[in-house]
Amino acid sequence: MGVRWGLRGKSALALLTACLVALVPALLIGWLAVDAVRQQFSQAYAENFTLLQMQRILAPISRELALAERFAQSPVTRDWLADEQDPAKRQRFFDEAESYRQGFAAHTYFAVVDASGDYYFSSDDEPTDRRPRYRLSATDPDDSWYSHLIASGQSYTLNVNIDRELQEAKVWINVVIRDDGRPLGIAGTGLDLSGFLDAFIRTRAHGITPMIVNRQGALLAYPDASRIAFNAQADNGDLARGQQLAALLDGEDERAELREVIQRAVADPDDVYMLTAHLDGQPRLLSVGYVPQLDWLMVTALDRQSARLIATHWLWPLSLGAIALLVLLLAGFIYTSERLILAPLRRLKQSAQAIADGRYDSRLPVQRGDEIGELSRAFADMAAQVERHTQQLEATVRQRTAALEATNREMAQAHRQIESSLAYASLIQRAILPGETLDARLGSRYGVIWQPRDQVGGDIFIFHATPEGYLLGVIDCAGHGVPGALMTMLVKASIDHAVLRLGCADPAAILDDVDARCRELLQREALTANLATDIDMGLVWIDERQRRMRFAGAKMALHVADGERLECHPGGRRALMQKRRMRYANLELPLQPGASYTLCSDGFLDQAGGERGFGFGRQRFAEMLTRHATLTPTDQVAAFAVALAAYSGTHPQRDDITLLVFQPDPGSRPT
Repeated sequence: MGVRWGLRGKSALALLTACLVALVPALLIGWLAVDAVRQQFSQAYAENFTLLQMQRILAPISRELALAERFAQSPVTRDWLADEQDPAKRQRFFDEAESYRQGFAAHTYFAVVDASGDYYFSSDDEPTDRRPRYRLSATDPDDSWYSHLIASGQSYTLNVNIDRELQEAKVWINVVIRDDGRPLGIAGTGLDLSGFLDAFIRTRAHGITPMIVNRQGALLAYPDASRIAFNAQADNGDLARGQQLAALLDGEDERAELREVIQRAVADPDDVYMLTAHLDGQPRLLSVGYVPQLDWLMVTALDRQSARLIATHWLWPLSLGAIALLVLLLAGFIYTSERLILAPLRRLKQSAQAIADGRYDSRLPVQRGDEIGELSRAFADMAAQVERHTQQLEATVRQRTAALEATNREMAQAHRQIESSLAYASLIQRAILPGETLDARLGSRYGVIWQPRDQVGGDIFIFHATPEGYLLGVIDCAGHGVPGALMTMLVKASIDHAVLRLGCADPAAILDDVDARCRELLQREALTANLATDIDMGLVWIDERQRRMRFAGAKMALHVADGERLECHPGGRRALMQKRRMRYANLELPLQPGASYTLCSDGFLDQAGGERGFGFGRQRFAEMLTRHATLTPTDQVAAFAVALAAYSGTHPQRDDITLLVFQPDPGSRPT
């Protein structure tokens, strides 16, 4: 009886015959690959190390620069620089400056007042006594740095100062403060880099020698402290030969290449440049990167032999394993796989394709005694099961399809009922809006934008008229859709009740009464914590006989614009129905001929738009009101709607929007 070979044995036999072919090429290719990887890793390692050191020094400087700019551009600082002797401004500046001083890394700040030339300085060692340390003089050469900085037009400068006596390095950040192009002075801080330089040169990376040089190649940081040029700001002729990077290289050609690399790095500070040179007679890979903020060059000298770029202890075992694998795969695989594996698998594939096409009667090659024969028999069993399951699935699909169709019909009917209900609710809400009474009393002297986010919403506007004058207002209830609309019905009823009790002439009393009644009706203590019931409201009483108005608001402001300036009269800080109650107060104002008065819910201000999706915002809203204030109210709301649509673009509406513009009658109403 012959030996029966299984698929696993046949595959092993085929792979074993390939081991005599690819041994030598595999070794050669592996060696070349390792050497190429080592070269590539060394360049990437040196470059990344240099970039890391550049970022390590730039990170604290960037942080200090950002804080210095906030300090310099603070409104408190600008106000004080514009009026140095004002006691209140002076007090606010030094109080705020002290908080900034604690935030600066060196706990140091300074300021120069352009009008007087006074120089103020404060640090932990020299706390400020709020008097200038000295006064800058235009004729003193030591003070010329200030006039040069102002004349340069730069918004800030970073000055590097290396103290030769103290052997320390500092960066001074000078931020220029201007008001419409007129200099007010400068402010800033200093950052001590000595600690960074000390940690920089003591790196423990194997095979790495870090250093910092200036454009002239003078060594500013180096492991050998005797070679550091603490007088690097002087001419290179005053430096010792060992204090220059070029003096450490072998040959004039390497020095010339170094100068060229430095020039390229200065011209392109976003990249790191490489050169191969001999440092103190030893071959090194140098990477050079430029830090323009400090006018420094980061230089990394990499010893490829001692640097731990690749762990070599696993290379030989890996090479031997790869060689063995290649030997097993290359030689005998092509011949044996076709005869022993691929041809039977193709026949199996054809049978499986027939099953996939729905022909379950296809005969599979089940007569083999190896794993392919076992797989064929398994396929045959699977085909029978798939045929049975397919028939069952088709029956189930027909049943489920009928059920889904019935469900869809029910959902469509429910959707139509909801749409009808919302349309009816919208009709009811529009019916309580005082459009006709406003037209009858004010005519063309008012304009309104009422734009619910959904078919119904939580915003409405009101109007009540009396022989003496009229009350109008805007209400913004929490919530959208049907809940918001129901809140407006409740609030509208509460306002009507308050008007019947108190009249129209006291908006603050109406707000207090509505707040109390809504709390009584809603029983806020019984509401869940996540249910919002806040109500923003602004009410204005126009006394046509006295030619005055009375305004009261709950988190809603009254804007008055005449085309040249805009006044914003804020209401109370809290909305109605908030947990903490407050009593609202009236604001008496004269009627300004030709002025436009605007009440607006926060949906207009919060509408997302623009390139970044930010809200419309108060500043843009104020500019819009001022620009169109001389138009009629009807034209104003048309312009406002166009501006809002242009700003919103493709962004959806976030909230209900209501805006009411009115212009009181310039003449007195007859009695």
